Amino acid sequence: QVQMVESERGSVQAGGSLRLSCAASEHFNETMCLGWFRQTPEKEREEVAAIWKGGQWTYYIDSLKGRSTISQDKDKNTVYLVMTNLKPEDTAMYYCAVDRTNSAFECYDLVQRAAFGAWGQGTQVTVSS
Repeated sequence: QVQMVESERGSVQAGGSLRLSCAASEHFNETMCLGWFRQTPEKEREEVAAIWKGGQWTYYIDSLKGRSTISQDKDKNTVYLVMTNLKPEDTAMYYCAVDRTNSAFECYDLVQRAAFGAWGQGTQVTVSS
């Protein structure tokens, strides 16, 4: 099973930026669907962003469209999430996830069901006002 290791926690003031990273124990291939999710004690886990086939397809939650970019580095087996103009409501535990899919549709389905086979340990993001 693929192991995912996330970057350490990040704290910024509102309006700031953060880059989260998540390294996989296996080499990325074109069938990999990579996603980011977040969760707070008050809310259920929600999908944040996803990428398939090196960026041929990407997905972003509405609240982060225009403020975030998901990308992957195949040489480093790492997926990144850059978030800008952060708001206090972006404070959450962020999780990366990976699974193999054969199409963007399957990747989207995994995102909607949060049904990935491997998850990172989570990294806390705190945005202060």
